[in-house]
Amino acid sequence: MKGTFLLAGGQLGPIARTDTRASVVKRLMALMHRAHAAGARLIVFPELALTTFFPRWYMPDQAEVDAFFETEMPNAAVQPLFDLAAKLGIGFYLGYAEKTVQGGRTRRFNTAILVDTKGRIVGKYRKIHLPGHAEPVPSYPWQHLEKRYFEVGDLGFPVWRTMGGILGMAICNDRRWPETFRVMGLQGVELVMLGYNTPAMNRMGGEAPHLRMVHHTLSIQSGAYQNGTYVCAVAKAGMEEGCLMMGGSAIVSPAGEIMAQAASLEDELILAPIDLDACQFNKTTVFNFAEHRRIEHYALITSRTGAEPPPPGDPDSEI
Repeated sequence: MKGTFLLAGGQLGPIARTDTRASVVKRLMALMHRAHAAGARLIVFPELALTTFFPRWYMPDQAEVDAFFETEMPNAAVQPLFDLAAKLGIGFYLGYAEKTVQGGRTRRFNTAILVDTKGRIVGKYRKIHLPGHAEPVPSYPWQHLEKRYFEVGDLGFPVWRTMGGILGMAICNDRRWPETFRVMGLQGVELVMLGYNTPAMNRMGGEAPHLRMVHHTLSIQSGAYQNGTYVCAVAKAGMEEGCLMMGGSAIVSPAGEIMAQAASLEDELILAPIDLDACQFNKTTVFNFAEHRRIEHYALITSRTGAEPPPPGDPDSEI
């Protein structure tokens, strides 16, 4: 029996372009203090939690872009958060922009780390499903240039045995892809932590604003249910540099039910009691993978990227 612990989601309100990392870290620490006071053992923070969501701008000067990236973690600005975590005995998930040198080549990723209750980094994930585009589109009300500023993550979807469970990570757009959850589900994941920065409207139009929240909750609820895992998805929300970012931070049970959800677009703490043993019901019944998966019929999933409809048939036979 793994027992029950309290899980926290630390939603952030908007971060201005001029806000310092030190000021943001103070906000994260305030949420961590509140989580600890409530009895939480783990807190999840958003994607790119240390800065504004900079991919909304086209910046031809690479030095200007790099100012949003971290070259080491922890660094001097973020160290107080690590120190507080170790002092309070609370783990955390943190998203940030990572700049690193590998094999003599500079690489940039949209990254998240998992820090344990002793303030040690025990896991790292780099975002795989990068949305948006690589070149600016003048007709859009804002840009989404993740494909310009980040490489596709190179670490896969690992899970870690830590803090009493099997924990995994994802970032923002990853939640919309069932493969994200299934790869971790095949490793027995019991809690998926996910930060996001999602505009409340589609920059290309044609989508009612309320559908953004429908798609968000649909994705995390189905990922939880179909893999017998808790999901904690946490937003950076509110009117940020003229772009309204959706909230809706939520903790979802392995049955797919929303256990807690943010009510505001500001800094807000959500809490839910987590019983990792509850993951076993779906894992041993309807989603007992060993008993029911039929991988001999799934070859298209890994052999084909884009959809290819069958060739046209006899026009006279079509409806």
